[in-house]
Amino acid sequence: MIEIGVDSFAPANAPDSSGVELDPSRLLGNLVDQVERADQVGLDAFGVGEHHRKEYLDSAPAVILGAAAARTKRIRLTSAVTVLSAADPVRVFQEFATLDLLSRGRAEIVAGRGSFIEAFPLFGLELEDYDSLFAEKIELLLKIRAETNVHWSGQHRPPLTGQGVYPRPLQNPLPVWIGVGGTPASAVRAGTLGLPLMVAIIGGEPHRFRPLVDLYREAGARAGHAPDKLKVGVHAIGFVGETNRQAQDDFYPGYAHAFTKIGRERGWPPMTRAHFEAQLGPNGALLIGDSETVAKKVLHYNEVLGGISRLNFQMTVATLPQEKMLHAIEILGTKVAPFVRSQAVSGQ
Repeated sequence: MIEIGVDSFAPANAPDSSGVELDPSRLLGNLVDQVERADQVGLDAFGVGEHHRKEYLDSAPAVILGAAAARTKRIRLTSAVTVLSAADPVRVFQEFATLDLLSRGRAEIVAGRGSFIEAFPLFGLELEDYDSLFAEKIELLLKIRAETNVHWSGQHRPPLTGQGVYPRPLQNPLPVWIGVGGTPASAVRAGTLGLPLMVAIIGGEPHRFRPLVDLYREAGARAGHAPDKLKVGVHAIGFVGETNRQAQDDFYPGYAHAFTKIGRERGWPPMTRAHFEAQLGPNGALLIGDSETVAKKVLHYNEVLGGISRLNFQMTVATLPQEKMLHAIEILGTKVAPFVRSQAVSGQ
């Protein structure tokens, strides 16, 4: 079965024409309401990202997810992603173990290196240690997950000499995914460790990520992990409306605003409507349209990637009024997810 979920980066800015009230307290309240609605309509997972920039309110995702845990009953609560390179694995484990207890076994960690670099100077880390920090910290996180009293030493953190790490989660083991962009070495690491892989596909054509997924599965098989342990999830930009045109018109202004701003930092050209619409076709990365269009595209992702276990919609690239976000979540839960599940079960 393909699980359907939502990811949010808790955006704190929007185009002037959006009509969104940008009071931080209200925005975070709206986000918790969105998680509650996703739970009510039967979605499988809700993820909250981690950024350390003024454009986002998600620097402490476990706190947001803890608030959501008190308002939900069934939905999985996950990071999207935890920037593990810039964090202390002991604290990460403690935070998500606590979330797991509050939610009665619904917490998950998606650990990654992040797509922005602000966390490194903020926490006194060197950017040139980007890869070694992550490799060491994922090793420590998994050791803490496996052992209450931890003996460990490394380069970037003082050693642990048998100290206990508490609390312990309800789930054993606490689920840990590896989140990747397009780096082959990261996919191989996830496969070698036997951890589920969450692939961020924010542009291009999904089939181009198949070699990355194949590398992951091959590395997992070489390491002796059973195929059912090597789950693949996708984090993709998407939004659902009553019609294709309405969904696209609602989403484009905020999408263009966000990507043009990021593009100025990274040397990309400004986002245009033509480039946006090129991504909407059958082979493009964006899942934006009515419920049938979007559901069929989820199944396309499943086909070209050789089978996926979860697809989370990143709908907050474009900051939208709360009523439109809640309506989109409702359509995902009541129309898109049931269609995808029925087709996946029947093998069509």
